[in-house]
Amino acid sequence: MSNASPTPRSAPKIRPQQQSAVMDFSIRNAPASTEILLSGRMTFADHETFRTIISHFDRPAGHRMVFNLSKLDFVDSSGLGMLIIARDTAQKKNLDFAIRGARDEVRRLITVAKFHKMFTIDD
Repeated sequence: MSNASPTPRSAPKIRPQQQSAVMDFSIRNAPASTEILLSGRMTFADHETFRTIISHFDRPAGHRMVFNLSKLDFVDSSGLGMLIIARDTAQKKNLDFAIRGARDEVRRLITVAKFHKMFTIDD
């Protein structure tokens, strides 16, 4: 048996989370369009919040629904799926649908997932 003490291990460094842990949203209505500003992190945990957002799609045909992603820090695959649900819901209700303002990691993911080919992107 050895008297040597085990090699000390340093604990993994944990960075303080600087981003909001949940998605938040605000809605701005105008006569011809509705802008939904998403902020924080859009993940599977936001499914119920997203249902609330979709409930605002009760607009006349031709109305423009715009998802402003300029304050969104992160989106996972579930969040991307929710954007598809929003687009499909808009199409079923004959609404015009667009996303705008994606930046950094969110923009990269939209490009990698080829969403720029599936969505109208206003930038």
